[in-house]
Amino acid sequence: MKRESPLSYLEPLETRTRGVAILDALADMVERAGVQIGDRLPPEVALAQQLGVGRSTIREALNRWQGLGIIRRRRGDGTYLSARVRTSKSMVPTMVRLEGEALLRLMEVRRALENDVVRRATIHASAKQRAEILRLCDVLLIEVDARRPWHKVDAEFHRAIYDASGNPMFGEILFRLDQALERSSESPFGSEEFGLDSFPLHRPLAAMIASADPDGAVAAVNKMLDSVEHEIRTLIGGDPG
Repeated sequence: MKRESPLSYLEPLETRTRGVAILDALADMVERAGVQIGDRLPPEVALAQQLGVGRSTIREALNRWQGLGIIRRRRGDGTYLSARVRTSKSMVPTMVRLEGEALLRLMEVRRALENDVVRRATIHASAKQRAEILRLCDVLLIEVDARRPWHKVDAEFHRAIYDASGNPMFGEILFRLDQALERSSESPFGSEEFGLDSFPLHRPLAAMIASADPDGAVAAVNKMLDSVEHEIRTLIGGDPG
């Protein structure tokens, strides 16, 4: 039986709304049409016509999906689905769910890298570097406890660990990973409160590196990552499977 075109699952939007309405409509189309990973999406011009919006508006929405790793564009060939898309069946907005699922995929990559870099840092750090990691941990927790902006100090703390690994590429790759996922201005994953539960776990990580205990350091960084993943799953309404 011939499958219906994904375009048949789209209806013109009542307003030329950028952003959430279009992204929700595209997610609904992908789910209802049964578009699978590896399938090509309809052309931008067809999506724009079906929704009654400008092509630039569709391109902006697809750029957002590309930033979340949901689609892959092949020059001269089209746009292909590269991650599963499900609309939200709960009070959680669909885009928050998609952002959270993208963040969980990124966390898998981060965990593999962090395990290696933390082990290397614990083994290779000089006495001066171990002391600096402890100092930065103290400064970071003071800023967090005082509810002051903490992102800069957090970056300095992790940069000190990456530097101690002896391979500067770790720091560059992990920094780019943090920048890879585009978050909306309304995203709960970009707020100052996101990830706060993981900060007390920075202390045992720093202590294990300072005491040259690589297994303990790896266990500590995994507890930190577990805490962040748990928070993501809670925000998107459970395990995305």
